[in-house]
Amino acid sequence: MTLTEPHSATPPPTTRQIRRRGGWFGALMLRLHFYAGILIGPFILVAALSGALYALTPQLEHAVYSQELHAPHSETTLSLATQIETANEYIGDDAVLFAVRPAPENDDTTRIMYSEDGLGSSESRAVFVDPGTGEIRGDLVVYGTSGSTPLRTWISNLHRNLNLGDTGRLYSELAASWLGIVAVAGLALWVMRIRTARGKRDLLRPNLRHRGYHGLLGWHASVGVWVLLGAIFLSATGITWSQYAGANIADLRASFDGGTPTVNTSLDGAEPAADEHAHHRGAPIASTGAANPETFDAVLAIAQRENVNTGEVEIKPPAESGTAWTVREIKTGFPTEADSLAIDGTTMQVVDRVDFADFPLTAKLASWGVNLHMGVMFGLANQIILFVIASALVSMTVLGYLMWWRRRPMRDSGRLLGAPPPPALRAAPWWGIGVVATASVLIGLWLPLVGWTLLVFVAIDTMLGKVRQQRRRAQP
Repeated sequence: MTLTEPHSATPPPTTRQIRRRGGWFGALMLRLHFYAGILIGPFILVAALSGALYALTPQLEHAVYSQELHAPHSETTLSLATQIETANEYIGDDAVLFAVRPAPENDDTTRIMYSEDGLGSSESRAVFVDPGTGEIRGDLVVYGTSGSTPLRTWISNLHRNLNLGDTGRLYSELAASWLGIVAVAGLALWVMRIRTARGKRDLLRPNLRHRGYHGLLGWHASVGVWVLLGAIFLSATGITWSQYAGANIADLRASFDGGTPTVNTSLDGAEPAADEHAHHRGAPIASTGAANPETFDAVLAIAQRENVNTGEVEIKPPAESGTAWTVREIKTGFPTEADSLAIDGTTMQVVDRVDFADFPLTAKLASWGVNLHMGVMFGLANQIILFVIASALVSMTVLGYLMWWRRRPMRDSGRLLGAPPPPALRAAPWWGIGVVATASVLIGLWLPLVGWTLLVFVAIDTMLGKVRQQRRRAQP
């Protein structure tokens, strides 16, 4: 009596079989997947771990900042003017009011945001007011136009730049840029394996009876194929936040007039700039000075008659003289609510309006992609999916390193790790080399950090090849 069925006991094809059956292309995919996985794996691991943590931030925020974010339910609501006057009296004369976010529900707080000396770039001071009683519920330094709390800001910056500023952004750009390439190369290897494997089911779900290297490979391959689309999506949307490749994407969208429209706040007709990522990475905070609290109620009433029909709203006084008040919807869940308008504070006339329904398709896709990546599009379901994908990426990275370790020569005590796959392009036809070279240049131009790290890979590979040749020549 056997322990396994004949078809399921057959291990997946070996890397040698992949090279033989897939030819030079299979060998290239194997080498690319190996080197990129080994060298970029630590960046992907950190990005996945911090991304999984970020997916949990809504619940963490409401647990840590329940006092600030929520208030006892009340059937009555004070005017915004009364709430602002209470906050102004609490905060003193040194801070300048620049935005108000009315309480979305009766058991939420109104957020009144101030700029003041001593705060960092894109930071503001938020005073949380009970809309029913006017009680000051809290006082926090928040970040960006999204007004993220200190906890969310710390986790977000950990994911984005390891809390190291612009220099740390290189790590996340490397992870986002290479994740998609590693995933596509892994898919190519998976297709070549499943075409020839007798136990095809073992590449769709791990065979628990396999042990050692083949057991690790089964888990790595089967988990990878199920999260492939999620990994590519996170890679593509993550790149839009990046420093270098993100700028290329922004330029491309601008060339096709696909930028995110914003209301024109200039009373002389000048055009504003647009950035759909401003709410996540922060934007300059400015205000002309003290704003009349009564005006907030007035402009909100006008906006609600026009196109602002959601409870999640932000009201901003003019950022400089000669500009208008703005009222915009900040609901990031589905259905997306991102309508906004500009109001002349002197005449109380609407001078411009933008409806999300009129956004170009590219702008809508960018907005939806950002919100899905942040886990806010579909609430808890979105968070769970992100957490599962991030956890799968963590496990696949760890499995990849374990596979590398298990492939080491067991009889060679001097080798602690497995040897890399042999060079692939030596057996490639001239046109194959041309295609690979052209693709590398194009990818390098579009994703600069990929181009630079490809050069590092080639340099390391060449150096290791020469070391191996010298060792062979030195052997008697």
